[in-house]
Amino acid sequence: MSPDKNKAPGRLTVQVNLPSTFAHDVERAGLQKAARAAFKAAGSPATGALTVIITDDAQIQELNRTFRRVDAPTDVLAFGEAGGASEFVPPPDEAKYWGDIVISLPRATEQAVTYGHPLQEELALLAVHGTLHLMGYDHEQADQKEEMWAVQKAALALLGIDWQP
Repeated sequence: MSPDKNKAPGRLTVQVNLPSTFAHDVERAGLQKAARAAFKAAGSPATGALTVIITDDAQIQELNRTFRRVDAPTDVLAFGEAGGASEFVPPPDEAKYWGDIVISLPRATEQAVTYGHPLQEELALLAVHGTLHLMGYDHEQADQKEEMWAVQKAALALLGIDWQP
């Protein structure tokens, strides 16, 4: 699913794969800004490429079942190199491919209603969250969660979103 891997490094390229049925609900530019904000908040150079895929509950449930052995839909999945780093170092003229972030639009819509904020803010939160996972952040342990939530909050603040975990 990776975009043009031969694109020169130096800037983060965020490709958004969006089915036409969801095109009127999702702002591509907002997802791209969210991914870049995650890198900035983490203090990491925003270089390379990643893909954000917007899908439905059925597809994300299938991915969740296949890769996490959880037979239920979820809001966001991230598929990238473990720990955000690869043993393979790309040639200088080839950008690092971070991975794919898959977001369920129905889950995002439900969560936006539940938490009382606009859908675009929920999508930004999920894009930031997925990007941080691609960078190696996790929230399984309390100390990891505290660190990830702090960076996530900072990234969302860069987007003008006041997020309270």
